[in-house]
Amino acid sequence: MATFYNQATLSYNGNVTVSNITTGEILDTVSATKTAITEKYSQGSDLSFTISILNMGNTDLSGLTVTDNLGNYSFGDPGDDVVPLTYNEGSAKLFVNGVRQTDPTVAFVQSLTFTGISVPAGGSAMIMYEASVNQFAPFGPDASITNTAEITGAGGTVLADASATITPEDKAELTITKSLSPVTVSGDGELTYTFVIQNSGTAAVVATDSVIFTDVFEPALALSSVTYNDSPWILNVNYTYDESTGLFTVPEGQITVSAAEFVQDQDCGTWNCQPGTSTIVITGTIIK
Repeated sequence: MATFYNQATLSYNGNVTVSNITTGEILDTVSATKTAITEKYSQGSDLSFTISILNMGNTDLSGLTVTDNLGNYSFGDPGDDVVPLTYNEGSAKLFVNGVRQTDPTVAFVQSLTFTGISVPAGGSAMIMYEASVNQFAPFGPDASITNTAEITGAGGTVLADASATITPEDKAELTITKSLSPVTVSGDGELTYTFVIQNSGTAAVVATDSVIFTDVFEPALALSSVTYNDSPWILNVNYTYDESTGLFTVPEGQITVSAAEFVQDQDCGTWNCQPGTSTIVITGTIIK
């Protein structure tokens, strides 16, 4: 939409007078909007986007090209560009005035291009597609991906553009690994179980989160030591244990894990996750 102004000048007998200024607006013939169906992303997640084109003119539009940059951004030295989203092949769908059409022609290199798009006079077209979050997606404080689509006419003239911004999902993502030492032991020997809890998410696990840990030791152990991040834990305070069944439980409020740290490699642009970690070490002697 463009605004224009106009003022007239009148000259008479060597005098000059001017009129008032009129203001008008020229409505864009083509407008576009871009929408992220899900506004939050996580590592490897699949996202859905729509690009809507509205033809407000009295003439049908054909041969339009829609170019989507998939969040392309620069990092490091000038000229180093990376693309944080990967198009999911075969996911593109085209609708004209709400009616499903033949799937659009798609090309994907550094950007995503849809060609041969037509929009009838007074009508609309919508492209839907999916993309997955790849290793170039930024994480951490203030991270975001701004995904911009540009609509050009048959002659290459830019008719409209639209953007959608998404941000990382603020949540914890926990995994746990368990190891045993030694793996071979006598019938009344001592065993040590080590549990490593990792958080690959952007949010820390705090005491008020509902984290409960359980394990059943078989054979059961007579526990001699339980530590959490190298600090001793106390029976019936930090954990409970039943020697008769081998059931070991850590109730809510005891386990916390810091958020992951995300660092971008300035040579290749990939983002590396350094998970937050907490460790439980349990040692005991086998009960015969």
